[in-house]
Amino acid sequence: MENENLLPEEEETILTLTDENGQDVDFEYLDCLEYQGKEYLVLMPAGEDSTEIVILEVEPVDEENENYLAVEDDAILDAVYGIFKEKYKDILTFEE
Repeated sequence: MENENLLPEEEETILTLTDENGQDVDFEYLDCLEYQGKEYLVLMPAGEDSTEIVILEVEPVDEENENYLAVEDDAILDAVYGIFKEKYKDILTFEE
């Protein structure tokens, strides 16, 4: 699977996901990265002045469907975020 490059002039891709309470939440798609043989979505809450990044594990269900799982392991979150920061270091500014 090829990753789409995030460039400032590209249009936003909005994903609407349903949370554990059944509420729809919109996220801006930033990238899909591979780490240790698994894929992870990197998202940002849409329509908010937030700098929060959300990382979800992609769990394939079948050829057409997939689930997105919250990542509980801080080491995985840190590693995927590190890959994201390195990939976009020349495009985005990150707060430490």
